[in-house]
Amino acid sequence: MSDGRVKVTVGVCGGIAAYKSVELVRLLQDAGYDPHVVMTKAAEEFVRPLTFAAISGHKVITSLWGEEAGAVSDDDESSIEHGIEHIWEAQTTKLLIVAPATADMLAKFAHGLADDFLSTMFLATTAPVIVAPAMNVNMWEHPATRANVETLRGRGVKVIEPGSGYLACGMVGGGRLAEPPAIAAVVAETLTGVVAKGYVSLAENNAVPSAAMEPDFAGETVLVTAGGTREAIDPVRFIGNRSSGRMGYAVAEAAQRRGARVILVSAPTGLQEPPGVEVVQVVSADEMRSAVMKRLREATIVVMAAAVSDYRVRSVAAQKIKREAARAVILELEATEDILREVVAQRVVGTIVIGFAAETEDALANGRAKLAGKGVDAVVVNDVSVEGIGFDAEQNAGSFLTRGGAVELPVLSKAKMADRILDEVAKLRG
Repeated sequence: MSDGRVKVTVGVCGGIAAYKSVELVRLLQDAGYDPHVVMTKAAEEFVRPLTFAAISGHKVITSLWGEEAGAVSDDDESSIEHGIEHIWEAQTTKLLIVAPATADMLAKFAHGLADDFLSTMFLATTAPVIVAPAMNVNMWEHPATRANVETLRGRGVKVIEPGSGYLACGMVGGGRLAEPPAIAAVVAETLTGVVAKGYVSLAENNAVPSAAMEPDFAGETVLVTAGGTREAIDPVRFIGNRSSGRMGYAVAEAAQRRGARVILVSAPTGLQEPPGVEVVQVVSADEMRSAVMKRLREATIVVMAAAVSDYRVRSVAAQKIKREAARAVILELEATEDILREVVAQRVVGTIVIGFAAETEDALANGRAKLAGKGVDAVVVNDVSVEGIGFDAEQNAGSFLTRGGAVELPVLSKAKMADRILDEVAKLRG
């Protein structure tokens, strides 16, 4: 008998990242979903079916031919007595999430092959499908894999891009499975479109939004800038800054989780693009200005978290400037456009604009000067000279300044601070 929970099928393919699927199943269960697991034969070489059965309370399906693994409860509706089991699973699940999805399985899905339970179920289901690829970097970047991924995207399959870093094979690069909390969040978003009010970072909380809670940013379009812009000196060198982009990315992710449509204009960061967010990649201040102004009329809230270069080289060298002994190179600089001031001047009436001020002295005074001088609704100011917060750090602290006063933001992870900032933005909007 059904207990009323939403059934989600988790497909697990063979790869070292299969161990992360155990955590994914737990997160889905904690969020109130009813996860069922389908494993490929290769996956059984990395994680035993009994592990998933113990967590989910359901048998784990490992074969088209009625083989059973794990525990079967007396009221398990997915029993083989329902006939052709892959059809039953396909018809009763509300969503299929495959994590990790190997290159082999992506190829099967893209080309309509069906030689095991998971690939057969994929063809038989009409439920939404999400794949979270994980593989060696060369496999991920191979033209065949990229073509298969694009084919699946074109057919409506949602792809959670893998992250970058050290891989089990010893190589460094893309292909690492996205973290289970991020995958669980995409599942929740796909199933409900609803995100918890007062959302706390999934990556820190190991939780997913409850479908019973209302999204407090639903109907909003939030335009966020992030990262540090770069101004070319020559084809090799540039003027830049130490911004990691983490704060802006955290704001974009939090706004999306709280129900907003999010447009993220990002200077180079090296960060993984937040799931469900429209990302526009730029490099220079001028490119960022063009991208922001092009999308400004769509925005109801603008959060200018990027560290935009204040100056650029007046004349960029066409070729690499060679180093010569005892020779000084003098660069003539000119001011870049004031994007924040232009946003305030051209925003649609009612659009809230939040500025950021990274200071090294007199933070509050300089923040208030920016608040008054730019005409923004609020300024988030922080002292980046303090060790452990600001640039290149996982944490941040500062103040949310408005014309009515200041709200202190204590030392928090940037993910949690993003939600504190959005809480204050919600008050301004109200």
